Amino acid sequence: MELPVIDLEPFLKWRAAQSCESELPISFSDGYDNGIVENGGGGAEIGSPQLELGEGDGLVLLRESCARVAACLRETGALVIRHPCCSTEDNDRFLDMMERYFGQASDLKLKQERPELHYQVGVTPEGVEVPRCSVDLKLQEHMKSLPEHARPIIPAGPDRKWRYMWRIGPRPSTTRFQELNAEPVIPEGLPEWVDVMDGWGHKMIAAVEVVAEMVAIGFGLPKTAFTSLMKQGPHLLAPTGSDLSKYADLNNVFAGYHYDLNFLTIHGRSRFPGLFIWLKDGRKVPVKVPEGCLLLQAGKQVCISLAFTELSLMDSSIVCAY
Repeated sequence: MELPVIDLEPFLKWRAAQSCESELPISFSDGYDNGIVENGGGGAEIGSPQLELGEGDGLVLLRESCARVAACLRETGALVIRHPCCSTEDNDRFLDMMERYFGQASDLKLKQERPELHYQVGVTPEGVEVPRCSVDLKLQEHMKSLPEHARPIIPAGPDRKWRYMWRIGPRPSTTRFQELNAEPVIPEGLPEWVDVMDGWGHKMIAAVEVVAEMVAIGFGLPKTAFTSLMKQGPHLLAPTGSDLSKYADLNNVFAGYHYDLNFLTIHGRSRFPGLFIWLKDGRKVPVKVPEGCLLLQAGKQVCISLAFTELSLMDSSIVCAY
């Protein structure tokens, strides 16, 4: 199947060059590649030439490009982006640290558990999160209605994954939702933790903000229609880890079929396959994010097209683990 690979750099240059008098720049490079993701595989891109246009033509080209980004989210619920500040090296550094953390003994990780805050900060152990699809009969009927080859797995119990919640960005000084704005929990023995988590988290939020601006323009809204609502929001960097030596059976479900309740979810490139998404037309797509790219999915808050997700064990994951 085909998903577009959106290069955000032209839009970033355009935004940086705009004058105080105008919300829109006077020239714009398309920056939209017909990237191909076959069965979630790597992207093959056809680059667009740099276009130097007059004010009128540049404005039209901008709106057309942003409209295509908005249409992709509306029609598929997902898209792949490339942001110049989100490098492969940054992603690898983040993954290296998270692998060291999740590879620790359970009793060490449980020191970061905060059940009294509803697990909104710190670690959530495996066996705690119960996927909605395992208890929601209406959702199960929907799952069963899908073609057999696109049908999610109905898990037998709670998710078999660990998750770490790390807050990104400023929070409101006064709030009725203290658990969403609690102080972060920092594990011992990983001195680089704060720098890596904050650095990678802020870069991913910056990428989401660019997409949010493009989507707003694509829907004919002011550029800041969505980003203004994101300020001081409960943004979370929430990586998950699963023990493949413990759960080595094919089709083990680590995160049951679900959609996210937030605005947009962004994923970095993983080292192990197993993430599936469902497009608006019901197609099940195994995801492999191309190197140097990020995957975005629409959540409940944006009300465009919900992107359902499942994380389960594949043959290739077993091979990678051993």
